Amino acid sequence: MHIIPAVDIKNGKAVRLFQGEKDKETVYSDSPADMARRWADAGASYLHVVDLDGAFDGESANEPHIRAIVAAVTIPVEVGGGIRSLDKAKRLVDMGVSRVIVGTRALESRSFVDELVAALPGHVNIGIDARDGKVAIKGWTETSGTDAGEFLASFSGSGVSGIIYTDISRDGALVGVNVPAMRAACAATDVPIIASGGVTSADDIRALRDLPLFGIIVGKALYEERLTLADAMAALA
Repeated sequence: MHIIPAVDIKNGKAVRLFQGEKDKETVYSDSPADMARRWADAGASYLHVVDLDGAFDGESANEPHIRAIVAAVTIPVEVGGGIRSLDKAKRLVDMGVSRVIVGTRALESRSFVDELVAALPGHVNIGIDARDGKVAIKGWTETSGTDAGEFLASFSGSGVSGIIYTDISRDGALVGVNVPAMRAACAATDVPIIASGGVTSADDIRALRDLPLFGIIVGKALYEERLTLADAMAALA
């Protein structure tokens, strides 16, 4: 199981949002690549990068920053946010991104997911962001009528490499993880799950460590120094 630091990019800076709200941001660095290097140097084995401008608007000027992150570290990097075409997904993989994360388009078009898996086998993750049990899309600015658990289960046997399951109400709020939701997510599919949202302390890591997760994303707790990466990794032991 991996402890996966998050690097969120907005307007070319490394930021964190509160519960995904685009106007509630805190800037932590003018250089996302420097932040990525910081976590890699501290012992991270995997990185989670979100292009927030792409997630909100579908278009983004952050690809140079993503390229710089990939060049700055030697560990796998997964990237999400605004990946709504095969061409964009291929560009990211060609620049060295290990896995692309598809959220909004995965809900809009299952055939798009199938196309990505066929073209980029081993490089496709799905992002499922849950708000009150429903799937949120477009950078969490809209909530669909789709049941998050049913949508998650639908990817069993699909060929996708992983699913990032986020409890939006917990994300960036430093209120602890939703263990029952993560346990249900793991039980609903044969696709490896990455838990996201609310990790605040080593106790949260310990609460999740017995689940069959691929990894646990940690964001604001690291940036606010509520939790060190070393302590988070030690909590898995």
